[in-house]
Amino acid sequence: MDRMVESLKLRYPQVADNICRIKSPLRICPFGAHVDHQLGLIAGMALDITIDIVYAPNDAGYNRVQSLDFPDEEYFHINQVPAMVPGFWGNYLRGAVLALQKDYVLKNGINALVSGKHPIGGLSSSAAVTTGYLMALCDVNGIKPTLFELINYSHWVERNFIGLNNGILDQAINILSRDGYLTFMDTKTGNYELIKKPESMPPFEVIIVYSGVGKSLIGTDYNNRVDECKVAALILRELAGLPITGLSETWLGDIAPAIYQRFKSKLPGRFRKRAEHFFSENERVNQGVLAWKNGDLAKFGSLMFESGESSIHNYECGCKELITIFNILKKTPGVYGARFSGAGYRGCCIGLVDPACKEKIKAKIDAEYLQQYPEYRDKYQVSFVKTGSGARIVSRGL
Repeated sequence: MDRMVESLKLRYPQVADNICRIKSPLRICPFGAHVDHQLGLIAGMALDITIDIVYAPNDAGYNRVQSLDFPDEEYFHINQVPAMVPGFWGNYLRGAVLALQKDYVLKNGINALVSGKHPIGGLSSSAAVTTGYLMALCDVNGIKPTLFELINYSHWVERNFIGLNNGILDQAINILSRDGYLTFMDTKTGNYELIKKPESMPPFEVIIVYSGVGKSLIGTDYNNRVDECKVAALILRELAGLPITGLSETWLGDIAPAIYQRFKSKLPGRFRKRAEHFFSENERVNQGVLAWKNGDLAKFGSLMFESGESSIHNYECGCKELITIFNILKKTPGVYGARFSGAGYRGCCIGLVDPACKEKIKAKIDAEYLQQYPEYRDKYQVSFVKTGSGARIVSRGL
């Protein structure tokens, strides 16, 4: 980040003594995938790869932000926020301003540089950068949000401004996580627990296998899957004689597991599959938390594999490239567990691996994946990273 600080000084010499730095991490979800938008249980960890922002206040109320990874400068006044432009990196800054303006009068903008483009879809860089912008804007305006207020503002940006009907998994793991802990949350109640890694647990690192396939979530079936889950919940309510609610106010998380077990045979086709993923995934989260507490990394990893299988067969997400990587990881010694990451329609598979086996694991994936998909040779990537802590301001002034 030192180079970013020096670059910001050159651009804005007047702010040289008032530069702050934020690190906002990417994240993984071992299980609890595709259930947060239905008020389910989630478990996740932040990574030690981050979106980095260096910034200083702009007391004229302008936001001037340059990405070191994408072209163009984002430049607008806080009282004249431009509309969302599909696919533009500046949307997250625009949304962050609007989210805060729901409750606060902003007087100061930011002069900033942002960096952290990773060729890896599915680790929620969007939530990471949004949280970073929110923290910077709050800092320069003297706003002190609680952690949950920050989660909700970040979620509002993606859901209400960008248009992705997701839950709060990404934001919660990005903001609440601590290195060496598993973050466990009930997204229906907001109750969460940080569970320390037992000393008895074997060492592990996180493998990230980028398929080379990239696609915006807005252009996938992501929102369709959310609606299918809601329809499944609506059908179950009707079958059980429960009050019928509007679709926007209907979630599988409000359906008791016993009701699902009683009526699941009457759910049509894909709606039964979506509900099966939800209820089985919640159970995997509970079992996974117990395995983590017991230091049982083998059991923890096997539940990740089960989650991956359910994502393929019940939630029906993924593409042939991701499924190929998942199947390779399943049969590779030294891999404790793996699954798709993010919405699972593009991007990467993640897993937990024995650090002593990294070279052999990479060699096996290189050989088998590129044999089937040589066209991705220049885009495909295998990375090994460690866990990290949640979004934070790492320094104030110089």
